[in-house]
Amino acid sequence: MIIGVPREQAADERRVGLSPSGVHSLVRHGSQVLVERGAGEDSGFSDEDYARAGADIAAGGEEVFRRADLLVKVQRPQAEEAAWLREGQFLLAFLHLPSCPPDRLARLRERRVTALDYAAVQEPGGEAPLLAPMSQIAGRMVPQIAARFLQTDHGGNGILLGGLPGVPPAEAVILGGGTVGRNATRALLGAGARVTLLDRDLDVVRRLHWQFDGRVTTLTATAYNIDRAVRFADVLVGAVRVPGDRAPLLVSREQVVAMRDGSVAIDLSIDQGGCLATSRPMRPADPAYVVHGVTHVCVPNLPSLVARTASKALVNALLPSLRELAADPAAALRNDPVLASGVGIYRGEPVHPHVAAALGVPARSLDALLAEEA
Repeated sequence: MIIGVPREQAADERRVGLSPSGVHSLVRHGSQVLVERGAGEDSGFSDEDYARAGADIAAGGEEVFRRADLLVKVQRPQAEEAAWLREGQFLLAFLHLPSCPPDRLARLRERRVTALDYAAVQEPGGEAPLLAPMSQIAGRMVPQIAARFLQTDHGGNGILLGGLPGVPPAEAVILGGGTVGRNATRALLGAGARVTLLDRDLDVVRRLHWQFDGRVTTLTATAYNIDRAVRFADVLVGAVRVPGDRAPLLVSREQVVAMRDGSVAIDLSIDQGGCLATSRPMRPADPAYVVHGVTHVCVPNLPSLVARTASKALVNALLPSLRELAADPAAALRNDPVLASGVGIYRGEPVHPHVAAALGVPARSLDALLAEEA
């Protein structure tokens, strides 16, 4: 099986689907890996690094798409790339299929592609193992973003995140106690901020209270508690996620109006629509805007700003499953229900309810389709 790694074409995307170490592992297990020239440059990986790891270097993206049996990407294919898809390919990426442009979905069906969305892969307890590294990175970037936009030269209210003896630190409020929220909490505590964390699940609230040794104020995410917490926040972090659906709107425009002038709102739920009524997606090159005196930072592909770390972390999480897929894709999906949970389209047939709804057709059973091939 030929595994293809094209250079990412999405705006501001600097990550790469496979690192040289990932290529080396796959080649050792018998796969042929084809990497587009320059694919890893923005992540600090040269073509020579890939060649030494055993990859073949392709002159352009079209060659990778035309030759590869299994495509490993970060973002969904752009319109030009979709035209290069060929019959029966496997496609792996953060595809976000339910919100995929209709022409892109139609192309996946037409070419009988199997599309596996990293973000949709779910463990029985609800954890997302392939999304988790990106969530960890986004959470851990919060202090450096908050510190920057709290500075007066960036329109902030001039508060030092960690404070000083005799001067209180910044008040940080985090909405959501999942992977993003936990990592943001740990990073903000490390920077010296005072943290209040809210989650709707009381068991999560109890667990996080003990996990952080009582250093974090924990609250249940009722409308009343959210309203009170938002009003005193110097830094507000949206970190909520609903698998396969839009993020809930937890903070109204009126509540943003009530926030302190010069405070910072970092909406890490923006790739699911955002959890603040005033959020809108921005590019890393122009990440911030001000609404009602509050600086908003809403960047969907935030981990791309630390592309080398993010690419390595994604490969670490993906590689065991990728080796199984490279050996026998259908068997890998039959034997690994966690991996199979990420499949939205199998050989052109929509198997995830949200993807089928986006296409306006009934969903097929992945188990039944796999059984037909056994």
